[in-house]
Amino acid sequence: MSRSEPSWPFDTVLVANRGEIALRVIRTVHALGLRAAVVFHAADRGSPAVTAADAAAEITGETPVAAYLDGAQIVEAAKKTGAGAIHPGYGFLSENAEFARAVEAAGIAFVGPKPEQIELMGDKVRARGFVEKSGFPVAPSAIEDDNPEDFNERARAVGAPLLIKPSAGGGGKGMRIVRDLDKLEAEIATARSEGQRYFGDGRLYVERFVDNPRHIEVQVLGDAHGNVVHVFERECSVQRRFQKIVEESPAPVLSQSEREHISETAAGIARAIGYRGAGTVEFIYGNGEFFFLEMNTRLQVEHPVTEEVTGIDLVAKQLAIAAGEVLDLEQAAITTTGHAIELRIYAEDPAAGYLPTTGPILRLVPPTGERVRWDGGVVEGGAVTAAFDPMIAKLIVWGADREQAIARARSALEETVLLGCQTNTAFLRALMDHPDFVAAEIHTGYLDAHPEVAEARPPDVDTLTRLLAAAALSTRPIRDVADSTPVLHAAIGDWRN
Repeated sequence: MSRSEPSWPFDTVLVANRGEIALRVIRTVHALGLRAAVVFHAADRGSPAVTAADAAAEITGETPVAAYLDGAQIVEAAKKTGAGAIHPGYGFLSENAEFARAVEAAGIAFVGPKPEQIELMGDKVRARGFVEKSGFPVAPSAIEDDNPEDFNERARAVGAPLLIKPSAGGGGKGMRIVRDLDKLEAEIATARSEGQRYFGDGRLYVERFVDNPRHIEVQVLGDAHGNVVHVFERECSVQRRFQKIVEESPAPVLSQSEREHISETAAGIARAIGYRGAGTVEFIYGNGEFFFLEMNTRLQVEHPVTEEVTGIDLVAKQLAIAAGEVLDLEQAAITTTGHAIELRIYAEDPAAGYLPTTGPILRLVPPTGERVRWDGGVVEGGAVTAAFDPMIAKLIVWGADREQAIARARSALEETVLLGCQTNTAFLRALMDHPDFVAAEIHTGYLDAHPEVAEARPPDVDTLTRLLAAAALSTRPIRDVADSTPVLHAAIGDWRN
């Protein structure tokens, strides 16, 4: 099929998500001339995504999150709104194989990979085994499923430092770093308990932990006709609690030959699976080596940086693939220009261990400017609650090179106004100025090793004076006194006898 004259087998796409990603998907759906529908819990009534959609279906649950995890209810919402395709966004049901099966069983196109591909890559142990058998690099490890009886002994043989992971894990939950093997058994017990709590699965595996590693991931696209390409890499090494804060492309740590090697490796893994849709192959990198970490079978939070350096709308490609079209990208024709950085705006207090915060959005003025992109999910007058993940927006900038991208990120952060709920914008401004970030001398454990980066910085005297003056002038008694001052006396200025 020709992408210049698309022939869509559906005219309406239901977005089974919320917040910034729902709004971002709706934007592309509309750009393609299709109708957009969205599901929403009462907590999101009146949200930007609901306002932007052509149709909206309310879903219910014991909690707001439970509503967005109710696959049967979402399939019914698709039928009610006339949707012929469901885009799951990221999180929630985006990597749920049973949901993908239910969608397809209902005669609706699932905008994502095949259910069996989700299952394969969703089980970290199976995924690792598949990648290793396919001839791609994995870190030395021990897998509990191979022989549960001697798992502890095999884990000890991997050597310290090692990383314990839940087999069904993701998002950094349940992961434990062990540097002292005398604590191995206790850490295994803790990781098992956390895996059971978070994922309902206490199975584990361990792998060699690379000290001060870089986190490199590669965007891949595949269609139902066997075509697979990579869309180059991103670096996501600025993290807290194994969760990303800043992402950029290209990865400043890689040479051109390393960049090509890791990208082709990711494409090779996707080809071995026969992958369909958009996905991300993640690696740890250190000392000139890289090892497979996991594959996320969905659109990533950080996909905008790839879009900014390549000019490719990844959501548009997802929809075309779901429509059965042949991927219209040739590997040799995919190139990148400049440098892009994404900063996740979280409702949290970095100085208090990145503790999530809540509150109203009293004032919101997103930044503007050349090659500044704001993917937000909240509006002025709304509120940030504890019901969902604390990420409320993403700030994406592009520059001709990394130096210009950092400069634009600084300017955009200074221009951002978000009042009423504490966020990490001040921390991000400090990070953009930090010599180690500017020099790209960072790693996944950097923020844990340098807690001073997140320390609150009091305003300078001039700024504090201006803030106090503004606060004082906003009160009625001070305004009344100021308004009653005769013009002649006011003209004298700051005069004292």
